[in-house]
Amino acid sequence: MSVQQFWGNRFAKPVAAGFGKAGFRKSLRNYHCSNPPTSFSKPPQVCFTFNPIHMRYLPILFCFFLLQCNPKKEKADVAKLPETVAGADGQQGTEEAPAPAVDAAPEIKKIDFDTSVWEEVVRLAPSIRLDLRYATDNNFVKTKMYDCPRCFLRPDVARAVIAAHKILQKKGLGLKMYDCYRPRPIQWKLWKKVPDPRYVADPRKGSMHNRGMAVDLTIVDSLGKELDMGTDFDFFGREAYHSYAGHSDEVTDNRVLLLETMEEQGFRPTSTEWWHYSYKPKKYELADWLWPCK
Repeated sequence: MSVQQFWGNRFAKPVAAGFGKAGFRKSLRNYHCSNPPTSFSKPPQVCFTFNPIHMRYLPILFCFFLLQCNPKKEKADVAKLPETVAGADGQQGTEEAPAPAVDAAPEIKKIDFDTSVWEEVVRLAPSIRLDLRYATDNNFVKTKMYDCPRCFLRPDVARAVIAAHKILQKKGLGLKMYDCYRPRPIQWKLWKKVPDPRYVADPRKGSMHNRGMAVDLTIVDSLGKELDMGTDFDFFGREAYHSYAGHSDEVTDNRVLLLETMEEQGFRPTSTEWWHYSYKPKKYELADWLWPCK
């Protein structure tokens, strides 16, 4: 008799007996034995005790097993894994996915002056360049006069300067400021350095700078390079005069462009300084106000 026939006969007995409980229990007990029979004349050693009443719990256990193997949970766990990238040496490493970029909030600058009396030029036109020489020692008195470089003018004067700047921008050019409003206390400091009315206005009389009505400026190209005006700012000599005829055509053209642009916005030149322009339409009082430094 073969092993298959042996086990077939063992299961056939309870079937023939109408699947009695005792026969079915005995057959399952022999089937689950871990030591298969070595002889067909003796039943195998019993190593597993099985109660058929437990069969009713199998569907419940099967459903519990399926819940523990939920594929959705595995996908969620995989989504949390860091991305794998190749390092510089070719080995695999891990790197967290970058967070989405957040646009930085625009900087809001506090207005620290009376806008009905003064205006800061670069607040309205940031593209206007500043090279405020009296906030450095790069000036004719070789001394720093301003605590910090800020360009203030009377509101109407500031708007006129910005209008001139916009005209030049259409040509790929722009303005650079050398000096703007100059407080009268600073004028006194200059006067003590150079008490000569040919170069520095007497602070008792005051100047157009002390009223916030005058500007010292030049023209720059789109890269900020100054156009050739023949001399530097605050050059005291005939070469700085508007009437000087010894300059090249390029220098003359550049000076004429600055002159015409500023005159169109209500400014008048000073004959001995190509960089200096005063506002004509209005007149303002002398001022001692010192701007705050941030």
